[in-house]
Formats: sequence, C-alpha cells, structure tokens
Amino acid sequence: MTEPLPAPLWSDATDLCRDLQQGTVTATAVMDNVYARIAALNPALNALVSLIPKEQAMTLAAAADAVPIAQRGPLHGIPMAPKDAVAVRGFSTSWGYASFAEAIEEQDDELARRLREAGAIFIGHSNMPEFGLGSHTFNRLYGHTYNPYNLSKTPGGSSGGAAVALAADLLPLADGSDLGGSLRNPASFCNVVGFRPSIGRMPFNRGFSWYGRMVTTGPMAKNVRDTILLFSVMAGPHASDPLTLEDPGTTFLDALEPMGKTEVQQLRVGVSQDLGGLPIDAEVAETITVAAEVMRRLGAEVVESAPDLKDAMDVFQVQRAAGLRLLSRRLETIDPGWRDTIKETARWNIEKGLTLTADELLTAELKRSALYARVAEYFEHFDALIIPSAQVPPFDATVDWVSEINGVAMQTYIDWMAVCCMISATGLPSISVPGGFTRDGLPIGVQLVGKPRGDLALLRIAALFEAATKHGERKPDLTQIVGHPRV
Repeated sequence: MTEPLPAPLWSDATDLCRDLQQGTVTATAVMDNVYARIAALNPALNALVSLIPKEQAMTLAAAADAVPIAQRGPLHGIPMAPKDAVAVRGFSTSWGYASFAEAIEEQDDELARRLREAGAIFIGHSNMPEFGLGSHTFNRLYGHTYNPYNLSKTPGGSSGGAAVALAADLLPLADGSDLGGSLRNPASFCNVVGFRPSIGRMPFNRGFSWYGRMVTTGPMAKNVRDTILLFSVMAGPHASDPLTLEDPGTTFLDALEPMGKTEVQQLRVGVSQDLGGLPIDAEVAETITVAAEVMRRLGAEVVESAPDLKDAMDVFQVQRAAGLRLLSRRLETIDPGWRDTIKETARWNIEKGLTLTADELLTAELKRSALYARVAEYFEHFDALIIPSAQVPPFDATVDWVSEINGVAMQTYIDWMAVCCMISATGLPSISVPGGFTRDGLPIGVQLVGKPRGDLALLRIAALFEAATKHGERKPDLTQIVGHPRV
C-alpha cells in the first residue's frame, strides 16, 4: 500500500530559511520531509540522482541543528542537490555520462563552496542531459526526467532535474546553468523561475574564461523572491575570473524592494512574439501578447519592438561548438571510443567544433562584438524586453528534440531554442517567469531580458510581473504521481 504524500514543510524557501536560522523549524524535520517526498515522487519523476541514504542525510541535518543560531548562514539546513555539472566534494560529477561518473570529487567548485558555506546540505545531484547538451533531460546513465504537470512530457533542460525538483516540492531551492536556455527553458516547462545572470556575476572555473563566454550558472526557485535570496548567496566576484563583476551578491537583496507606481510608469518595455521572425507556437505567442497587456495595465509603456539580433544564432552555433572542443579532449582521455557511446546530437555538435577554422572563430567574435553594440544601443531606449522563454510548450518525452514548429523545419537540434540562444550570445541578463498555461494545462514561461549588467532592475521587473499574474501559484496534481511506475 502506497504511503500518503506528506505536504512540504514550506510554502516558500525564504520563509523556510528564516525559520531554520531562528530554530523554529529543525533541519532534521525538513530533511525527513524532503526524503519522504522524494521516496513518493522521485521514482516516477527521476529529478534527483546519486542521492545519499536517508540515514546519512539525517546525520548531516542533526549536525546542522547543533550549530548555534548566531553562527547560522542564510541557507542553514536547506537540502540541495546541485546540477550534475557542479563539482561537489564526496560526489561524482557525471554530466549524465557513465565514464565521468567513476571519479569522486575531492573538493567543491566555487559555486558549491558558496552554497555549503551558507549552510546548504548536499544530498545528491539533479539530473541533466548528457553533457548538458539539448533542452530535454535524458541520458543513458540515469534515464529520462519527466514533467510533473504531465508525466508524458519533457521538463526541458538542461537543468530539467532542478526544475522538476522545485515544481514537485522535492527541494526548496535549486541551481542550474545556462548556455542556450538551460535555466530558462526548464523553468518555462515546469512553471518555476530560472534566472540567467549577466556574464561575470557568477563564479566561473571551467573552459574558456575569455573567448566565446556564453555559459553561466544561476538560481532557480518557485518564485522571484526565493530566486533573489539564492542569487544573493551564489553571486559575487571571483578573483580568478577575468570577466568577474564586482558587486557582492548581497547587493541583489535590494531587488526585494517592490517597484513604486511612479517607477512602473517610467518603464519602457519592448515586446516581441517572435524575436524577428522565429517560428512560435500559437499558444506561446498568445501568452506573450497577454504578458504585454499585463505590463500596460500596470502602467508601463509597452512597444512592439525587438533589437537587431542579426548573426546571433550563427555566433551562438560557432562559439558553442568551439567550447565543445575542450569536451572532446576529455573524452579522448577517458573514453577513446566516445563516438560510439554518446548520443548522436552530441557527437554532431562536438565534431562541428573540431572542424572549425581560425577564420570562423575570429569572424564569430567580430559578429558578436557588433551584436553587443546593437543591443546596448537598443537598451538605451528600453528597460526590458518581453519574449517567449521557449518557442513551444512542453513536448512528448519520447521525442529527442523539436524538429519543426508551425511547419518550419529545424536544421539542428539547437534551433528550436533560438529564442534563448540568441539572447545568450548577447550576454544580457534574462529570466523566465511563469506566464500562463496551454489549454491542456501545460506551463508556458515568459522571458524578460534586461539591460547590460542590469540584473537588479530586471529582478524587480520580474517580481512586478509575477505579483500581477500569480501563475506560479498553480501547482501540478502530484497525487496522481505517487506510486506511478516509471514512464
């Protein structure tokens, strides 16, 4: 007989963090609750992987409860499962690939270190696609992750496990990373918030630090308030990063201050359903129209407009592939037969990187410089841009990638996410917030793009939109998932 699903001990993470810090809720009670929900839901959802045994987790929670209140950090006692691309001491970092799962990390990377120092308790990893490639979370090592709003659908990716863990209240907070939409896409598909900060806001410690820098880590949460809290812990300068931005993470707690009426009336917001001609599902386009009307009703000036993103997708494809040359070196060392063991789309993308010429790399950098100049000029006239977070709603989990939209064929496995990839090439901050639902009850996110290095202002605008719409308060029916066999 299936045990009843216990309600989560939190309604939002910020209040839970406060209660844990003050000792009005114990870390052991939270951990027990989290593991009960994981036991009931994770077998069907497959959001969290490489979990430590409950007994070990409870021991860590008991140790947290023994910490004097005066010494407790902002995430004291919060269970977390960093994305399986984040090096966490005592865990493997598999990237969804079996050959990478054999080594156990001896130290935290900087992101994990900051979370641990703030008091977070690591219990495992969140699932991701192989190497983080593709906005659909599945791999041969751990299998598919499924969307709690409909188990037959994908949660998106590559931070899909994190988004599902939030949507199903398996965890109060989660981290992710984003190259071509890996924070924004799963947030859209799972009705949560995914924030892609400006390049340089987050610590960076792998790959290219200068050339082609498009990837960043970032926070995910059920609402903007919780996102701000986590961002204040994760963000901040890092001495080894040549592109680091100097604002400390705590700066962004100022985003918790609601916008006043006069501030809202001074906003000038661009809106584009298709970002200059991209194929967009009709229900997604309708959601963007509604989002624009929301901002108008609040008092902002809203203009049908989009920046000139010519060459953005070409830049993204080249610089993404260039970065994968580093992955190919690691694969050659660990698994010389990697071409026969990885998924077809990953092999194609890596091999594209291996064939790039110096002229192609230089041309992409020149195009990206010109692209940035154009978007910087655009945002001299606009405070934010409203666009889709994904060009389609959540799709069937048995489909590897979206091959056509509205009858338009996608040339590669990346093109259906161009609405995110093109923004990534600009380096601008962007955030996906719940924007509504399809007629079948599937989540649709709205992407808000901010000014260059305008992270704080963007978070305040996102909170304004969230408060006016409250789409994030609609939760999946998890009672149908308890005891459900793996799809």
